[in-house]
Amino acid sequence: PTRLNYLKMSNKGKRLFDIGVNVTDTMFKGVYRGKERHTSDFAAIMSRARDAGVCNILSTGTSLSESESAIEMCREISVLDSKCTVGCHPTMCNEFEDTKNDNTPDLYFDSLRKLIIENRDVVAAVGETGLDYDRLHFCSKEIQKKYFIRQIELAEEVQLPIFFHLRNADEDFLEIVREHRSKIVGGVVHSFDGPLETAQAILDMGLFIGINGCSLKTEENLRVAAKIPLDKLMIETDCPWCEVRPSHAGAKFVKTKVTAKKKEKWVEGCYVKGRNEPSMLCNIVEVLSGARQEEEEIIEEATFNNAMTMFGMSSQQ
Repeated sequence: PTRLNYLKMSNKGKRLFDIGVNVTDTMFKGVYRGKERHTSDFAAIMSRARDAGVCNILSTGTSLSESESAIEMCREISVLDSKCTVGCHPTMCNEFEDTKNDNTPDLYFDSLRKLIIENRDVVAAVGETGLDYDRLHFCSKEIQKKYFIRQIELAEEVQLPIFFHLRNADEDFLEIVREHRSKIVGGVVHSFDGPLETAQAILDMGLFIGINGCSLKTEENLRVAAKIPLDKLMIETDCPWCEVRPSHAGAKFVKTKVTAKKKEKWVEGCYVKGRNEPSMLCNIVEVLSGARQEEEEIIEEATFNNAMTMFGMSSQQ
C-alpha cells in the first residue's frame, strides 16, 4: 500500500499509453501453464497501471476467440481507457483452415469482420498480424503470408490501422507491406527487435515502431531504438511477457524497481516475479531516455500522442 500511494503521488499528471497488453493471458488470473497458483489479481494490476500513470492500453487479439475475450475484458476495465485489436497472430493462422465446426477460411475471415463491425467502440486496430519465422513449427510460411495479406485487406475494408508482428521474416514482411501499402491506413510494427535497415524501411513506408523490453536486449537494439524518430515511436510492455531483465543491455538505465514474489508465494497486492504488467511501462521510458539521451517527459508525451492519434482514444484524466 505504501508503494502504491507513492506511485500515485509521483505519477500525478503523467500520461502513458501501453500499446501492447495481453489482457487475456491466464497469468493475470493467477494461472501459469495451466496450474492455478493464486486468485485472479487482474483488477489490482489495472489499478497499479493507473497509479503508475498509464491512462490507456491497447489489448491484443491473437485469434478469433482471443479477440472476443479481449473485447469482453476491455468492456470490464473501468480504471483506465482500454481498446483492443481483432485479428489472428501469424503463429495461429492455421485456425483459418481448421475444418472443425464446419469452419472455412472465408467463414473465419467473416467472423473477424463481424466482430470488428459490431464492436467498433472498443476495436481500434486489426491484428496482431504479420510474419513469425522463429516459430514455423506452429504455422508454415505460406499459410502465414496468405492470411497476413487477407488481414491487410480486412484492415482496408474496415478502415482501421494494423498492429503488426514481425519476427525473423524481414524480407518477406517488407515485400508484402510494400506491395499492399496503399491499402494500409496506418500501423505499428510492435515489439520490434530488428536491425536498423529494417527499421528504416518500416519508417520509410510511414509506419510506426513499438518498443518493449524485448526490443532493448542488446547494445545494437539500443542503438536502433535511439534512431527512431519521436514522431514514429510507440511504447509497450507486451505483458505478461517482454520485461526488461537484468541481463539486458537496457537494464543499466532502469530506475524504477519493484519487489516481487514468486507466484507460489503470492500475496494480495504484490508483483509476481517474471510476470510483466502495464505499470512497468515506465521501465521502457527510462531505458529509451538513457539510450536516446532525451528527457523522459519528452518520450512520454510523444509516444502518448502518437498512440492516441492512431488508435483514436480519449484519455481519462
